[in-house]
Amino acid sequence: MSLRQLFRTHLAPYKKVLWIVVVLQAIQTSATLALPSLNADLINKGVLVGDNGYIWRTGAVMIGFSLVQIVFAAAAVWFGARAAMGFGRDLRRDLFHQVTDYSAREVGKFGAPSLITRITNDVQQVQMLVVLAATMMIAAPLTMVIGIILAIREDAGLSVILVFAMPGAVLLLGTIVSRMVPAFQLMQERIDRVNSVLREQITGIRVVRAFVREPQEAARFAQANADLTETSLRAGRLMAATFPTVGLIVNISSLAVLWLGADRIAAGDMQVGSLVAYLSYLIQILIAVVMATFMASMIPRAAVAADRIVEVLDTDSSVRPPVDPVTTVPEHGTLEFRDVDFRYAGAQEPVLHDISFRVEAGQTTAIIGSTGAGKTTIVNLIARLFDATDGTVLVDGVDVRELDPDLLWGKVGYVPQKAYLFSGTVASNLRFGRPDATDDELWQALEIAQAAGFVQSMPNGLDSEITQGGSNVSGGQRQRLSIARALVARPEIYVFDDSFSALDLATDARLRAALEPHTRDAAVVIVAQRVSTIEDADQILVVEDGIVVGKGTHAELIERCPTYAEIVASQLGEGAAA
Repeated sequence: MSLRQLFRTHLAPYKKVLWIVVVLQAIQTSATLALPSLNADLINKGVLVGDNGYIWRTGAVMIGFSLVQIVFAAAAVWFGARAAMGFGRDLRRDLFHQVTDYSAREVGKFGAPSLITRITNDVQQVQMLVVLAATMMIAAPLTMVIGIILAIREDAGLSVILVFAMPGAVLLLGTIVSRMVPAFQLMQERIDRVNSVLREQITGIRVVRAFVREPQEAARFAQANADLTETSLRAGRLMAATFPTVGLIVNISSLAVLWLGADRIAAGDMQVGSLVAYLSYLIQILIAVVMATFMASMIPRAAVAADRIVEVLDTDSSVRPPVDPVTTVPEHGTLEFRDVDFRYAGAQEPVLHDISFRVEAGQTTAIIGSTGAGKTTIVNLIARLFDATDGTVLVDGVDVRELDPDLLWGKVGYVPQKAYLFSGTVASNLRFGRPDATDDELWQALEIAQAAGFVQSMPNGLDSEITQGGSNVSGGQRQRLSIARALVARPEIYVFDDSFSALDLATDARLRAALEPHTRDAAVVIVAQRVSTIEDADQILVVEDGIVVGKGTHAELIERCPTYAEIVASQLGEGAAA
């Protein structure tokens, strides 16, 4: 069971704290259960006979037991909460590191909304179970066992009520709990669905408004929300039925105790104090049953959450770090693909087939092709976001699967197709790859990236705020800041994945001209759609359906690659392709 597995692995560091909780709960439970017996003695030996001294002495003892109960109960809750919070912190940490180690394949498999839900909501469900176990589950069985013994000691004749009350409570409440399991499982899935729809709509709000799709998207969210509400209400109704059911059992049992107890008192077989004590024990025992049932009602939901958490923890990344990583490389600033194939899991056809090329330091290789040709997949293999299914990708003469991951990522400066900035400042984003970069180096990178002008015009310059995703700057500004971020890192290999698409032709030309002296000692790979961006490259790869159908310079490809000539003609006119 996943829940047991999580407890075994992540609660192990808190065994000592949990044992302390058990001891504290045992003491406070014993003190609580001692009070009804003391109260019975106070009534029988003090109130009924008029012995005021005995009443004062017994009352003082009861106050002492009450103080013990309060102090030890508070300490048990404190230690229990400490263990539960530590458990949740450790679990979130492990999930975070597991997810950040995933390749794009695993992230795509689970989906970002589901991963976020598992790290937050699902962990909270399991953590809440630990809190309740520390505060309720330990006390409940102790109360039931010790309470039954003490109740029988007060009067064995009334114990027939317990024989019917406890199994009845367990049967009724167990039926309710068993129906909660599928409801909670479905509820977690529908929380994922709401998160997914909401994330899409917030991220794509401009597209939604541009196509006047607000009513349709609102209806889609309303449907997902209604499905979640329906499931939550079903689970809530089952949980709500728990307490009236328990109240009914407690009231019927109390009535039976008073009825039978009155007859026994009239017959002289029982004293008034013992009846009061027995009634107190019965209520405490049934309340313990309620606590145990409430815990049992939390277990199904926590178990569903634990299954989802363990699924993430047990899913290893398809991009695995090498057992004995290479830290010394024979070359500098080189990139090579040797007969590389790539196929997505479950796909019948490969996305890339037999890709081979080499880029030396100081050279620029461009990749062009139609949408979906496999260009981005090629650059993803360089940064090892995926691993090639066949063939070899080499950086500085070493297979990327054998290279130390930190060393690899330090050598590759990757500017993604969709420029992304983190919340913070301009400076914090630029220093993402090299925290020790000086302000002068940041301004130099901004100058090269043609971004210095708009950064200078911002209220605080380098310290100007950037919102999450860079939503407070334009698409072209995001791209230029992303390029500047890569420049600050000073990598040996620059990878620009269609990173100039949001720039006008003049800015594009100025940026490429400024880049040339800065990247003279590095290998440069540019993925682009515009011929004007890549026509000066040392080597151009023309990719079609995952296959390199042309390789050479701009002039060579116009003569001998019909696909490239067609692209040039479509963008620059027939004269340029002639």
